[in-house]
Amino acid sequence: MTIRIYSIDEQASGQFDEGKITEQKPIGFPGEGSAVDRVGTLFYWAWFRTKEEGNLPMHPHRGFEILSYLLAGSVHHRDTLGNERSIQAGGLQLMQTGSGVQHAETYGKETSGFQIWFEPFMGEANYATPTYVDYEDRDFPVQIRNKARIKTIVGPGSPVQMVADAQMWDLILPAGQSFEHEIPEGYSIAGLTVEGESTWQFEIHTYQVSAHEFTVCAAEKTQTLHIQSKERADSRIILIQVPSVLPYPSYKEVKVRL
Repeated sequence: MTIRIYSIDEQASGQFDEGKITEQKPIGFPGEGSAVDRVGTLFYWAWFRTKEEGNLPMHPHRGFEILSYLLAGSVHHRDTLGNERSIQAGGLQLMQTGSGVQHAETYGKETSGFQIWFEPFMGEANYATPTYVDYEDRDFPVQIRNKARIKTIVGPGSPVQMVADAQMWDLILPAGQSFEHEIPEGYSIAGLTVEGESTWQFEIHTYQVSAHEFTVCAAEKTQTLHIQSKERADSRIILIQVPSVLPYPSYKEVKVRL
């Protein structure tokens, strides 16, 4: 297994609506300067925050599966499919943008969350009917394992159905507690630490990870990742498991063929 840790300085950043919406981007768009340009089907990851209400006007998307997950606050969504909905903390919205859709968003005061893009095979996705669906916090399964709280966002038991190969968890580790996850051969875990500090361990290798740092763990064979929160405070970490390598031609390759 290889483990790499990326500081905030190695991640991209952005802003919208005259700085009312700010973004930390573990994986930015091409050319934005993030050290990680993608991990398998995980194409883009932005952590957005607002101090006051902010707006994104109507804009288009095509092909990608775009997931928005809220840590705090609210987001109001409207699109050209006729949907107009709001999600609250712990909730999620998923757009499978298919042959094309436009949407606009209003971010409430003190809102924090993630917009994450997954790449299905564009040779099919670009011709699919676009869809929108959202879920509340209570819709997601939660299990307690060795005092760790594990909320499954995408994966077994979750109502979210995606085409791209991906699983996602919201992990809360009480101070001093630990969590283990078996990463299948050929897969990677991408983890963004929302708060707290933790130790990530594989075999004899140990790494210290702090809040807002981005960690990518790639398994060459089926291997176990061990994460332990530091004694002085709880940790919250968003984990996404995807194939280490995109298992089909990328959107750029498909675009050239089209």
